[in-house]
Amino acid sequence: MNCIIIDDDATSRLITRKLCAKSEQINVIDEFSSAIEAIKYLNTASVELVYLDIHMPTFSGFDFIKTLKNPPRIILTTSDKNLALEAFEYKSVVDYLVKPITKERFDKSLEKLESLSTASTVIKETKISTKTLSEFIYVNVDRRLVKVSIPDIYLIEAKGDYINIKTEEKNYIVHSTLKKIEDKLPEDTFFKVHRSFIINISKIVDIEDNTVLIQKDVIPVSRSNKSELMKKLNLL
Repeated sequence: MNCIIIDDDATSRLITRKLCAKSEQINVIDEFSSAIEAIKYLNTASVELVYLDIHMPTFSGFDFIKTLKNPPRIILTTSDKNLALEAFEYKSVVDYLVKPITKERFDKSLEKLESLSTASTVIKETKISTKTLSEFIYVNVDRRLVKVSIPDIYLIEAKGDYINIKTEEKNYIVHSTLKKIEDKLPEDTFFKVHRSFIINISKIVDIEDNTVLIQKDVIPVSRSNKSELMKKLNLL
């Protein structure tokens, strides 16, 4: 498991690195004295685990967690015993190690990490199976259930009590709401850019100001949703 160490204290970083070196599970690929420098690193690389100090000048460990959209697993390392309750409010936090960290306590955190990794693998396999069964949706059109391929959908528009589901070959007018169909679409591909529109992100042709071009449709993007949309794009 590749990891990085973030701690403003050089001695603490050295101790954590030595503890990691004694484990076959952990591979330290870099260390940082500043959380901001670590964020810059993670913008171009990815790791599975971060050993993170809480109290650092300018930018704390909690600030670091809040900044990342999809933080890796995090084991907090700190001299402060009083922040454990706050720490575990963050889903990415796996454990809370109080300095000085003993090898026994360090090894227990690795056991916890391993059990979570096993559980995560089971969940991922379950999600893959579910996704295989959900490549299509069935919509009611003129009292007929019509099978529609989800990847073929590029746009869904709300029209009063109906929605217009647009695919590359055909459009379907369905008595439903955006909310109902949004719950059935993969969130990594589809995004509600406006109260009246859901788009397939992979079908975007271009983006200009507060609009996106999908096929030949120019779709408005609300200001509140634009920043979230940009995070979902594979930007160069």
